[in-house]
Amino acid sequence: MSGKSDQAKGRVEEAYGALSGDEELQAEGKRDQLAGKAKNKTAQAEEDVEHGIDKAKDAIESTLDKTKKALHRK
Repeated sequence: MSGKSDQAKGRVEEAYGALSGDEELQAEGKRDQLAGKAKNKTAQAEEDVEHGIDKAKDAIESTLDKTKKALHRK
């Protein structure tokens, strides 16, 4: 289940728990919302790391290309 769907499910559970007086269901809804937020944050962090790795690879390849060109000029 995605983070957004966990959050939506949690909101429904929390609201139903509040309306019905079921404190356990209400608490479960809050937990599901927090789990959804955590999943979203984790996914964003993974994307950020992948982007950083791609930038580092590009910089390394560029440096290698420049070095090769410099060596061939000699």
